[in-house]
Amino acid sequence: MKIENLVRSPNIAKDMDDEALSSLGARLLEDVNMDLVSRLDWEERNEKSIKLALQVVEKKTFPWPNASNVKFPLITIAAMQYHSRAYPALLGNNEIVQCRIYGKDDDGEMQKRGDRISRHMTYQILEEDVAWEENTDKTLLVQAIAGTAIKKSYFDPVKGHNVSELVLPNDFIVNYFTKSIADSPRVTHRIYLSSNELYERQVRGIFIKPTDEAPASQAQQSLLTTARQDAQGVRPNTGDPDTPYEFYEIHCWIDLDDDGYKEPYIVYLRRDTGQIYRIVARYFEDSINYVDGQIINIKPEQYFTKYGFVPSPDGGFYDLGFGSLLGPLNDSVNTIVNQLIDAGTMSVTGGGFLGRGVKIKGGDYTFKPMEWKRVDSTGDDLRANIFPLPVREPSEVLYKLLQMLISYGKRIAGATDIMTGVSPGQNTPAETSRNTVEQGMKVFNGIYKRTWRAMKEEFQKLYRLNQLYLPSE
Repeated sequence: MKIENLVRSPNIAKDMDDEALSSLGARLLEDVNMDLVSRLDWEERNEKSIKLALQVVEKKTFPWPNASNVKFPLITIAAMQYHSRAYPALLGNNEIVQCRIYGKDDDGEMQKRGDRISRHMTYQILEEDVAWEENTDKTLLVQAIAGTAIKKSYFDPVKGHNVSELVLPNDFIVNYFTKSIADSPRVTHRIYLSSNELYERQVRGIFIKPTDEAPASQAQQSLLTTARQDAQGVRPNTGDPDTPYEFYEIHCWIDLDDDGYKEPYIVYLRRDTGQIYRIVARYFEDSINYVDGQIINIKPEQYFTKYGFVPSPDGGFYDLGFGSLLGPLNDSVNTIVNQLIDAGTMSVTGGGFLGRGVKIKGGDYTFKPMEWKRVDSTGDDLRANIFPLPVREPSEVLYKLLQMLISYGKRIAGATDIMTGVSPGQNTPAETSRNTVEQGMKVFNGIYKRTWRAMKEEFQKLYRLNQLYLPSE
């Protein structure tokens, strides 16, 4: 297949024979499954973080059935503190997009053009794409808890304008060797399409129609999906006629012109059948660089923007959020709180051993206030044959340890008392309080910078989409 035809085709899959298409689909499905297996440990860690943040209560059987299982909201408070400051700081006015001018501008025309673009792009994200602000709101919360959130920017031909939507970390699958999205050999977005959405794409000619099979249930739900279901208390119904189709939107490199150099494409692959519904070029003719008539490189179009929290020191793709930074500490706090409650329960309710000299009926005995029970034993027999368990009061040492862990958790989260609105005291000077708040705000300054940088990258992608798809008028 010639490169000129590949770059112009709305769906390359229509021009491929069934055998080649089936072989490519099987290989890509295997590649995505390998990516999923490579991040199982990350999914397990993130599942724990989400359950801690959403305070999912699970039944315990130790030290007895239905024992105390308090989830201390350390991660929840930290995420809400960051979100409540980042949201107004980044979206505090109606001039969100601002163009920067470079070079000489003696007559001011460049500045005027920049102002027009700024106003127009701000109009696009606030008025045309009505879900942009809501998606950004959710992005900041996901970023704080999971450490990584993804925004996908693309031109929607049905709506007729640019769209930037949130992609949850669970639905964004990266290759094991990925260091950044731009340099990744393969990134995958898991999407779900209803029967109507699939039908519409097939009628428009965007998708081919290889099969009419109904969507199969998921073979194995991911840990993050299970955590979300536990948090919301909902479960999918088996046999639901409205079950959506699960697709993998794979941004990968494939050599379709057989010249030895792989080109960037987007492949839409159905998860349950492994069939390809669409292949489209992720580049344009002016993106190709030639030397002596041969392709030396292709600059692909980028659609995904990563919103990171704290970069991972080991250089991995997934950044650290409060779930990773506070997760072990939150686990320890939960353990100590539950131990103190269980110790208080044992201390209040009591219990012990009964000797043979006590003449009472078998079974468990509980007492209500002002209640007396008749027995056939004398007082001396009761005193001699009842031995209460040597239960201690809740430990003061554990309580002090709990306070220390919570205080260090607040330091990591930047959620000290004065930052959460608690009065510092009647005799605290106003200047001292103001300086304390300013120093506390600096905890988030680095994260704000990274988020601002990610927003800049997102706006650059939207600017590029305007260049490609915006009507001339």
